[in-house]
Amino acid sequence: ALLARLASRPGVQSTLILSRDTGAIVRSSGLVLAEDAEVEEAAPTANGTYLNATETNGTAQNGGPDGKQKSNKGTRKAEEVASLVWRFMKSVGQFVEELNGEGDEGKLIRVRTKKNEVVVVPEGRFLLCVIHETPAA
Repeated sequence: ALLARLASRPGVQSTLILSRDTGAIVRSSGLVLAEDAEVEEAAPTANGTYLNATETNGTAQNGGPDGKQKSNKGTRKAEEVASLVWRFMKSVGQFVEELNGEGDEGKLIRVRTKKNEVVVVPEGRFLLCVIHETPAA
């Protein structure tokens, strides 16, 4: 319920809960899973673009010359993002350990880019990752 509320907040693009030990995806929203990332058939609109069948906001997406369109819900597959986040958090852990000794750890990690912001909160056996639009400065 908490994850669903978080995922429905304005600007939130995706959420992930990962196993802290292995990086395995426990739950995700907003990203394409490997089994969902199959190329889909899409019908061209009047202006020659293709409407993504999984897109919920009704915006047209540019399709390929063969009329097939990949899902545009996430820019990457959930598995790829999970792997990136997990490796990044391992590096952060090593950084904090070298900086402050073994008794310390990162509690909230934010990475802000031009396109979005990634927030990771390590908690117990899990990592909570939220990717959202970068707020206007």
